[in-house]
Amino acid sequence: MPNFKYEAVDDTGKIFKGSIEVNDELELEKRLQQSGKELLSSRELKSLNLPFSRKKVQKRDLINFCFQLEQQIRAGIPLIEALEDIRDSIDNRSLREVTAAIVEKIKEGSKFSQSLADFPRVFDPVFVCLVEAGERSGKLVEIIATLSETLKWQDELASQAKRAAMYPAFVGVSVLGVVVAMMIFLVPELIKFISTMGQELPIHTKVLIAISDGLREYGGQIFVGLVITSIATSLLLKTSDRAKWILDSFKLNAPFIGEINSKLILSRFTNNFALLYSSGITVLESIEINKGIVANRVMSKALDDASQKISEGESISQSFESTNLFPRLVIRMLKIGESTGELDNSLRNISYFYNRDIDEMMKKLQAMIGPAMTVILGIILGWVILSVIGPIYDTLTSVSI
Repeated sequence: MPNFKYEAVDDTGKIFKGSIEVNDELELEKRLQQSGKELLSSRELKSLNLPFSRKKVQKRDLINFCFQLEQQIRAGIPLIEALEDIRDSIDNRSLREVTAAIVEKIKEGSKFSQSLADFPRVFDPVFVCLVEAGERSGKLVEIIATLSETLKWQDELASQAKRAAMYPAFVGVSVLGVVVAMMIFLVPELIKFISTMGQELPIHTKVLIAISDGLREYGGQIFVGLVITSIATSLLLKTSDRAKWILDSFKLNAPFIGEINSKLILSRFTNNFALLYSSGITVLESIEINKGIVANRVMSKALDDASQKISEGESISQSFESTNLFPRLVIRMLKIGESTGELDNSLRNISYFYNRDIDEMMKKLQAMIGPAMTVILGIILGWVILSVIGPIYDTLTSVSI
């Protein structure tokens, strides 16, 4: 959103200067008129577009947005007034600017859902579609309350995933740092002492010396190579559809982690599907919306295939089963939902089961990581000690004999 520097005057003739982010000069003039000022002059400031110059809209900001909006509408406050109050109380600058733009769009005649759709980075397609369904059905308050609970659930899932990833990453980096420091600083000093003994060294000691020498002589090149490889891999994943497909397939099939990731995707999909379907969105529309939200090309392709078969007349459960990607639990619950006419409840049951399963798997993973890292570090230290102390012990033994 452009940033305008302006000069304005109020009814008393007092001059005001400042800057504000609005879509255009017309919106700037309207905003100033609302505060009792008249625009004298303005000019657009050039933005540096720094990657960290603006705070991103987080899930918790949206949760607060939905909670305040629900409470105010439920209290009988008109939508525009509620949004204006929220705009003035939001701490996140980006969301405050988005809310201000939404207010202006509604005043110009746009529907609330249409205004939200103009900001896809903040409000995803599920959010927009649910608000639109709430507008059509007259149940906007209930929809926003549901969105608030869903966002809380998503935020909790994301927090669990971060906690599960941060600990092994921290421990792994720590272990790697200790090993590299030993190889560069400690091992060479010990090797100097061993080499003076003049005896034949065992193979594991020779390997240790080779690794230590390699890190000291080629450590810089190795680091540069790793950085270049990382950048090249990142560029490949951004430009190659084949590479993206392989990565997404690995995310679903990797041992243990793949199972957790699959259940996370299925939990999010079934929960969103249930929300959309129960709000009056058709099955095909719900699947189409979820294709862009599952964030996995393999899963998205499976949803596209299922949607195609449903449009050709197959049942929902048969269409999903034919993809050979969805677990038996999902297929079974879809069949029950079709037969009972309560598809949304069946989908929520799937989401509930996977949420519970994910929580248990996360706890197991976190409980396993600590001992596993300890064992790995112990093995490495044992190897170093055996490689260094072993020859010394052999020499002392031969001398004593």
